[in-house]
Amino acid sequence: MTIIPKIHESWLTALSQEFKAEYFIKLKKTLLLEKQEYNIFPPSSLIFEAYNTTPLSQVRVVIIGQDPYHGLNQANGLCFSVSNGIQHPPSLQNIFKELVKEFNSSYPINGDLTPWAKQGVLLLNATLTVRSGEANSHKDIGWQKFTDATIKAVSENNKGVIFLLWGGFAKKKSKTNR
Repeated sequence: MTIIPKIHESWLTALSQEFKAEYFIKLKKTLLLEKQEYNIFPPSSLIFEAYNTTPLSQVRVVIIGQDPYHGLNQANGLCFSVSNGIQHPPSLQNIFKELVKEFNSSYPINGDLTPWAKQGVLLLNATLTVRSGEANSHKDIGWQKFTDATIKAVSENNKGVIFLLWGGFAKKKSKTNR
């Protein structure tokens, strides 16, 4: 049983074996069961938003977070990003405060980081889904293996990519791909 999500063609090619892997099939089944009992974020249509917004060949920077925001309407499929009009969670506030301090700029009103993604910044969470109100609740269902494969694909296909691992959980990814 092959389960192929709606994902940009460049990523589909690079990660095709992952979608056929036993762990990914199990991951999909787990998500389907979880959705019967819990609210899962981001919405299904946005789980692969990072891949659809930043094609593999355009990746110049990879920012890795832990998992999606777990509050209602917060997760939009790009790590640290929220849709326009959504209050900035503390992690995004901290990022923006550092940017304001470093570049002597004004604090952004819009927390949607889609423009970054369209400029080659892959905004990737180590885990692509989460239960409502339960941070890190999907860390053990298989996403780690999938995002490890993502990092490997970037490393093998692109030169000079900068990796930013924000947070202790994301930093663990550096040990995976040395």
